Amino acid sequence: MAAVIETFLAFLRLGLTAFGGPVAHLAYFRDTFVVRRGWLDDARFAEIVALSQFLPGPASSQTGMAIGMLRAGWPGLLAAWLAFTAPSALLLFGFAALVRHDLAALGSGWLAGVKAAVVAVVAHALAGMARQLLRGGGQWAIAAGAASIVLAIGGTASQLAVIALSALAGLLLPTATAGAPEMPAPAARSRRGAALCLGAFALLLAGLPLAAWLSGSDALALADRFYRTGALVFGGGHVVLPLLHGAVVETGLVDESAFLAGYGAAQAVPGPLFTFSAYLGAMIGGGASGALLALLAIFLPSMLLVGGLLPHWERLRGLPRMRRAVNGVNAGVIGLLAAVLWDPVLVTGIRGPVSAAIALGALALLIGRRAPPWAVVLGAAGAGALLL
Repeated sequence: MAAVIETFLAFLRLGLTAFGGPVAHLAYFRDTFVVRRGWLDDARFAEIVALSQFLPGPASSQTGMAIGMLRAGWPGLLAAWLAFTAPSALLLFGFAALVRHDLAALGSGWLAGVKAAVVAVVAHALAGMARQLLRGGGQWAIAAGAASIVLAIGGTASQLAVIALSALAGLLLPTATAGAPEMPAPAARSRRGAALCLGAFALLLAGLPLAAWLSGSDALALADRFYRTGALVFGGGHVVLPLLHGAVVETGLVDESAFLAGYGAAQAVPGPLFTFSAYLGAMIGGGASGALLALLAIFLPSMLLVGGLLPHWERLRGLPRMRRAVNGVNAGVIGLLAAVLWDPVLVTGIRGPVSAAIALGALALLIGRRAPPWAVVLGAAGAGALLL
């Protein structure tokens, strides 16, 4: 129990202070658990990060779950997730209550500023991810093809098809572009427990849509939308934006303005971006129950996958075909993000010269001054309130 409490308190501190998105979160994790606490060495930490990059879902949260599991088993995984996630989820739930009360009463200028800042944040994230993940002409071609398909066809189905096609295209990439670090595998966990986790992951992915359809339950339908997003989005962070947009905006559950307002607010809080789901769940479900259901549903696939694959990681990471497929998926999600940057982010965020100037100023702060995204979003909201 002492290890569980220690894990919870360590991650709670990170949940309250870890601004800056998944890449920054990994830096915070290394400083906390490798440098300061000595729970892991650099080799084991790199191994866990590599595993998290292979899985769909939020990479930084999955890294935290794996660290918690290695430290204190399943209770440690749950403690790490809860402590790292709860602060931002509560803040975004509170923001949803404010927006639901009266979005118009808050004025439109600040919202226009937030939308302009979102253009800068997504563009900056896209550029950084492209530099890290696109290593050759083949991956650039996959990314361009993915963006073209999504822009031409649209809808969630095209996004999921792009992920599958990108994985297939990745199998054709040269092995040299798919290198993986040779590191010791994490300590083995129960193979039986791992099998149960993977079985539950697949059962929920296939069974939730059927259960929602047969029962007509709004709660099951909500759980299905967010579980499917958590199970199918590769790359985490900003990459969740296209799938969530398709799941809640294109289906008419949340309007475009409220969606982008919540996404902008998610940049201004610490912790994982996937807690945006708490905001959306509150907007759809009408309160705390909807927020909690959406939050649990979007993170549950990660919990099951980490618990199911951590014991098998040594074998899986050594498969060249697996590494090539994941590199193809990485390129495909760059294309997805490029498509959503154009529509709806840029189309709705830039409405004139003033909003364009705010977006350019925000981008300059992100690149030149390396300002944290939350500060840029708040500054843009203030600028929008004054100028728009």
